[in-house]
Amino acid sequence: MSSTPSSGAEPREGRWPPLVGELLARCHLPEAGTPVDVAVSGGPDSLALLVLAAAQGCIVTAHHVDHGLRPAAAASEASVVRSAAARFGAAFRQASVSVDPGPNLEARARAARYAALPAGVLTGHTADDQAETVLLNLVRGAGLDGLAGFHPQQRPLRHLRRRETRALCAALDLSPVDDPSNLDPRHRRNRVRHDVLPLLDDVAQRDVAPVLSRQAELLRDDAALLEALAADLD
Repeated sequence: MSSTPSSGAEPREGRWPPLVGELLARCHLPEAGTPVDVAVSGGPDSLALLVLAAAQGCIVTAHHVDHGLRPAAAASEASVVRSAAARFGAAFRQASVSVDPGPNLEARARAARYAALPAGVLTGHTADDQAETVLLNLVRGAGLDGLAGFHPQQRPLRHLRRRETRALCAALDLSPVDDPSNLDPRHRRNRVRHDVLPLLDDVAQRDVAPVLSRQAELLRDDAALLEALAADLD
């Protein structure tokens, strides 16, 4: 996959701001002209993915899934995605799923969302998401595969930071959706995001998210090597 900025579509108001090219150089998007499906919740990460895929010159379809968990906000969230898709020349598709309240809500909502999305859909996961995933898997007692975090395939923003996706939205005057569930301490990922990682930054006196993300890549390489060696023994 190419991560070289293309001369693809431009926003209606004129040329892309310089930040777009800077971020594209660190993304892993298909070449210009490639049809891509992108999952867009309306948050800053997924809006940034939509923008960058369009700037790369891909033929983009934005997919928005309503979980039915926030009925009052669903229409406005879909409107944010629909407007962004129209502005950047992407097609828009919307799906609705039903997720009942109860235990493991976050995991069940994620499973329902992916079931409603097309195979091969790209997602806006960043290096911050990878760091959170590594820590969550660590406390669950995961082995090598779990400590390798999420698979890089279909995650073209994996080397970007969350602050950069917000900066991109600001540069393009986009108003991302702020999901209140991202602040709910009942969800373990939120505790890692808002409590554990800031504490680790303080203890280490450095930003640990890129360290964890890099470690995940190294461990994924180790896991792939062990799998290849095991296959040779068969």
